[in-house]
Amino acid sequence: MVRNDMQSRQQSIRQVVDVLARHAEVLVHCLNFDEPLKEISSVSLDQLVEEAELVISLGGDGTLLTAARALADKNTPLLGINLGRLGFLADVSFENFESYIEEVVAGRYSVEERFFIEGRFYRGDELVSTNIALNDIILHSPEAANMIEYEISSGGALIHIQRSDGVIVSTPTGSTAYALSGGGPIIHPSLETLAIVPICPHTLSNRPIVLPADQPIELRLGQDTQLAKVSYDGHSTQLVKQQDRVLITRYGESLTLLHPEDYDYFEVLRAKLYWSTNY
Repeated sequence: MVRNDMQSRQQSIRQVVDVLARHAEVLVHCLNFDEPLKEISSVSLDQLVEEAELVISLGGDGTLLTAARALADKNTPLLGINLGRLGFLADVSFENFESYIEEVVAGRYSVEERFFIEGRFYRGDELVSTNIALNDIILHSPEAANMIEYEISSGGALIHIQRSDGVIVSTPTGSTAYALSGGGPIIHPSLETLAIVPICPHTLSNRPIVLPADQPIELRLGQDTQLAKVSYDGHSTQLVKQQDRVLITRYGESLTLLHPEDYDYFEVLRAKLYWSTNY
């Protein structure tokens, strides 16, 4: 699975496909365009998910998130080759991809499980839709720079009623994404927790809250807000009205991520966040 944001990346696609073709049949699905390369045929995402025994994401974390959601009900492992900027999830650099592919084929890699969350959207008592997210589910204003009022409950108990630009419910995977820029905690991916992170809260006492992942979280609009939006990993955005509610729970299936054999989570943090840099 690849994302082609620049013409120069076509050569990168060719290189990866050529290396993979030495070991197995290669299926390519390209996001946002139909024919990335004349020499390489593109299959649908459904076909890729059904037939692939290993999925490789070539791009940034956004590309990997799309692949992850497509694989949510499969046991197919996923690895990411980074053509983006940060790459917390797509952590294999393009410069090293060939040696890494050889290591994977030889069975030398580390395995990590990451859990999804599911948002069930209710209008009154009617279940309207369900969506899953690997990073986060976000309730936010339908317009830029507007505050909303919202209520958050968990396990039937009211946590708080707040006013802010929105609120992020983040998994440990998403704790280094939007939630991090909102002042949320970095949560180790092995932990079974969710973080509630306000976006630009009106009150200085509003701080992130970390809850057990098996404890349902419910979002509703407050009385002073008539309309908002909810999004799942930045996609599948829906309008939220008064009397609507979003129930967030841990999803029943997990994602299997492959990493280099010497993968170190804290080394990734140090590199991506420029910790321990000598100035």
